[in-house]
Amino acid sequence: MQVQRAAIGRPSAFAGRRMAVRATAVTTRPSVSGRMAELKAQKKIAFIPFLCAGDPDLETTAVALQKLDALGADVIELGVPYSDPLADGPVIHSAATRALQKGATLDAVVAMVAEVSPQLKAPLVLFTYFNPILRKGVDKFCQQIKEAGASGLLVPDIPLEETGTVRAACERAGLELVLLVTPTTPKQRMADIARASQGFVYLVSVTGVTGVQERVQARVEGLIDLLHSVTDKSIAVGFGVSRPEQARQIVEWGAEGVICGSALVRALGEAETPAEGLAAMEQLAKSLRDAIPQ
Repeated sequence: MQVQRAAIGRPSAFAGRRMAVRATAVTTRPSVSGRMAELKAQKKIAFIPFLCAGDPDLETTAVALQKLDALGADVIELGVPYSDPLADGPVIHSAATRALQKGATLDAVVAMVAEVSPQLKAPLVLFTYFNPILRKGVDKFCQQIKEAGASGLLVPDIPLEETGTVRAACERAGLELVLLVTPTTPKQRMADIARASQGFVYLVSVTGVTGVQERVQARVEGLIDLLHSVTDKSIAVGFGVSRPEQARQIVEWGAEGVICGSALVRALGEAETPAEGLAAMEQLAKSLRDAIPQ
């Protein structure tokens, strides 16, 4: 089994503030499933942006989360940087590497979440691989991120049959565990995953890793229809969504949520300065938000 590699570089300023800020986390923020049900009842579509924590630094990530929230993000995904991100393409992999080099450890990320979460209206879903959870201890990890203000958890590298331990720990902590289906998932397995998924069902739009795509593959329409035939839970489509026209296409095909990750991560993390990155991310996020019916 792989182990999380140690972060390189100066520790984040958030690391030393972990215990002091936990108690300030908001407890009245809606659950992920609650927010998705509210949007569905209002015939609205969820805008779900993704960021990699710590790129370009954790202080900038905290500001970026608040900007996305102010722009009207309905749910926010936050990736914990990891040295071997099997589901992530080059953009997010590079962002995670930069974040680790700057000291974005798991504890530092949780401390940042605890500090910023009282200012967020959108429920926050942490995206992390299983090994950091295992190293921390499953129950301890779930309890800590819940106390910090997270509402959900997404772990891309554990199959359905092995989610029981994590799901039980999430339920004890009051978290929702979001599961993924892919273009190669058979119909019966789709139904099983959808039944077990909490919050929403994450439909991966491509076979492979995350990354910016020129267009959304036409087969996604059929995948959305197939999923709708086996579940009444909200379906959010991610992997490869980077432009407003792609978001509109996914909405026209019947998805209840649109997830954008790599393009926002690149806009924020690859700019010359954090200020320029925040401006670029905000501009892209606004264009995506405006493309989604409200």
